[in-house]
Amino acid sequence: KNNVNIKEIGPGMAGADSDDSLYPIAVLIDELRNEDVQLRLNSIKKLSTIALALGVERTRTELLPFLTDTIYDEDEVLLALAEQLGNFTMLVGGPEYVHCLLDSVRLLAVEAGVSIATLLPQEDLEALVMPTLRQAAEDKSWRVRYMVADKFSDLQKAVGPEITKNDLVPAFQNLLKDCEAEVRAAAANKVKEFCENLPEDSRETIIMTHILPCVKELVSDTNQHVKSALASVIMGLSTILGKDNTIEHLLPLFLAQLKDECPEVRLNIISNLDCVNEVIGIRQLSQSLLPAIVELAEDAKWRVRLAIIEYMPLLAGQLGVEFFDEKLNSLCMAWLVDHVYAIREAATCNLMKLVEKFGAEWAQNTIVPKVLGMANDPNYLHRMTTLFCINALSEVCGQEITTKHMLPVVFKMSNDQVANVRFNVAKSLQKIGPVLDSNCLQTEVKPVLEKLASDQDMDVKYFAQEAISVLSLA
Repeated sequence: KNNVNIKEIGPGMAGADSDDSLYPIAVLIDELRNEDVQLRLNSIKKLSTIALALGVERTRTELLPFLTDTIYDEDEVLLALAEQLGNFTMLVGGPEYVHCLLDSVRLLAVEAGVSIATLLPQEDLEALVMPTLRQAAEDKSWRVRYMVADKFSDLQKAVGPEITKNDLVPAFQNLLKDCEAEVRAAAANKVKEFCENLPEDSRETIIMTHILPCVKELVSDTNQHVKSALASVIMGLSTILGKDNTIEHLLPLFLAQLKDECPEVRLNIISNLDCVNEVIGIRQLSQSLLPAIVELAEDAKWRVRLAIIEYMPLLAGQLGVEFFDEKLNSLCMAWLVDHVYAIREAATCNLMKLVEKFGAEWAQNTIVPKVLGMANDPNYLHRMTTLFCINALSEVCGQEITTKHMLPVVFKMSNDQVANVRFNVAKSLQKIGPVLDSNCLQTEVKPVLEKLASDQDMDVKYFAQEAISVLSLA
């Protein structure tokens, strides 16, 4: 009666003066695309109306593909759709055409299969659910296989240990070796969870003989999303496999990933170090690990440097103070004079977090002298960094260190020839004021701020006056 393909029925066509027979279809199709779950559920319940209106051939060639393309969705919607399609045999032209229903249903079957598996008693699973899921894991469409990989942990919990050993282990191996990168990445994401949930009596054997060989291949996968997905979970295997296996089999993989050309892979490894540290201890880790960290810290891309800075407090906590001082302290100081402002800013914040970890005494001996040394740097940006560091450190270092060591340097910088430095002195005094005692504020800070308040530079004046009023020194 009309020749408009469903996919061309655009939003709003329901209101157009087009062919009347299209009107109900257009309304429902608008609803199927709607944000509101309830509306979508309602329109799915009316699918048979659309199918009747379209006739069997167009239901097969247009409606079903439209449904499978449009609906990746909440469980409720999928189940409602699967229910509806279950009654569709006559609407697609009878039993001989039922295969086109199955195509649409295969995607839904994975979702529904997992949901159903959780409800069925163990003895029915093998006959009722497993054939569908076995087929889905080898489906010709990568989307279906992706869906299986994505739901793998739920599936594993639903089917229990026996089926997991006999069926899921080989299926998982195949997904990890899938020809499509998306499928491999989805499976790689599940490696740790899958291994954790394996039956305890055979866990180690299954991992060592079936899973680890696949994991080794993925470490050098051609696709960076696959490598990155693996790197985000692989460290978790060390807790499952224990010290000896980790040192012999996993450490070489971690190292390969730390040297990967993709920064995301390297960072995923670094951010999960703590679980390996717990298993094998710091010395073992550090000999292999450090060169890779130093390389990242000096990477040409500033975002890579930035990411490493953000992991520094975590690393420092994992590696301990002696190790940190020996190997990483100089890196942290080098970042303070980086040519990118975002790095200098992050490095300042990093120092504060390190002092929170290692304590004020450590700061006084290792950090403060280096920071204060920068006050004499010919580059005014570096002199300003000294002030930013003092702002960040004064509170964590406390009154004594601030008054005795940092304050004199701030005062000295109030005579800097660069106005930018001088007004930052005013801002610093405002920031560290609350740490100082009132005598010091009245007798030392106030005169310096008053001098700055009569500076010839407008900004210096402004910030000095602001500090005087905030610290109530007027």
